[in-house]
Amino acid sequence: MTATKGLEGIVATTSSISSIIDGVLTYRGINIDELAEHATFEETAYLLWYGKLPTSSELKGLIDQLSANAAVPAEVIQQMKLYPSDTNSMAALRTAVSSLALYDKAANDMAPEANVLKAIKLQAQIPTIIAAFARIREGKEPIAPQAGATIAHNFLYMLTGQAPEEVAVKALDQALVLHADHELNASTFAARVTVATLSDIYSGVTSAIGALKGPLHGGANEAVMVMLDEIGSFAKVEPYINQKLANKEKIMGFGHRVYKNGDPRAKHLQHMSRELGKLTGNMELYEMSVRIEELVTGQKGLKPNVDFYSASVYTTLGIARDLFTPIFAISRTSGWTAHILEQFENNRLIRPRAEYTGPVDNRFVPIEKR
Repeated sequence: MTATKGLEGIVATTSSISSIIDGVLTYRGINIDELAEHATFEETAYLLWYGKLPTSSELKGLIDQLSANAAVPAEVIQQMKLYPSDTNSMAALRTAVSSLALYDKAANDMAPEANVLKAIKLQAQIPTIIAAFARIREGKEPIAPQAGATIAHNFLYMLTGQAPEEVAVKALDQALVLHADHELNASTFAARVTVATLSDIYSGVTSAIGALKGPLHGGANEAVMVMLDEIGSFAKVEPYINQKLANKEKIMGFGHRVYKNGDPRAKHLQHMSRELGKLTGNMELYEMSVRIEELVTGQKGLKPNVDFYSASVYTTLGIARDLFTPIFAISRTSGWTAHILEQFENNRLIRPRAEYTGPVDNRFVPIEKR
């Protein structure tokens, strides 16, 4: 056996949920461009879970289910109020999602219909948890979700207590569609490995959140905003990036292991960043991002990935940068749970091997002779 670092190029399972073929991303065979331009996030979640786009009545039924399950147990909110004031937002989400299982009597019910309902509950409750955490750390009381509202609308409402602008809802909804699934990425693989032991769906999503927390996965969009803050202005972009490139330092938000000709999702977020900049009258973040892209792509041939322009989108929406990755989790919960449900349908324990590179022929030495 020969090891492949990072499992690059290894086909670990079969799946009918999403695909990346010749640089084209699809969900259930539908091109991501079509979904980004025409589908809502709720339609996309339905597609991932049930394998088809919903009818009007099916979509209304899902929205009603999500709305009915959006409230978080009071005990979980009380626990969140006890978190240290400097708690990492993804650590807070990971802990709160894990605790949800304690208050779900069906947490260990492995019947297919019970797991589908838990997927819906998790999708509904994770935005509520994130918004509640954001308010609690500011010394404010959490805001209950509005009945009948979409996930994008409700999340923005729960952050501020005010009805969000339609353009903001549309921008966030499109971002959620773009992040919903991405084949066998690190967090999805973590979720499938966990539930392949026949552990529960809450454990699987908790594992996924832990994987998404890392800066080489979900944390990259926050790192992009850190970079933009460090640069500070358009005039400083060129010397900053040239210095980074000269030092052979990584520029966050560029390149992707499975896309050699650019991430197909990036163009939608770039357009969204430009439109939001125009609407708010502040184009600087967008213009800085475009200039960074010109320099990095021109000198290194690397193209932006989905994280790069999402940083300026979320910042223009007034969202704190350490909530970028939790928002990623809101979206990716639909994909994680779709993969978990698929894993349960035809399960086999995921147990790969490792190529041993340690010493051989070692002998035990009694303690008195060491």
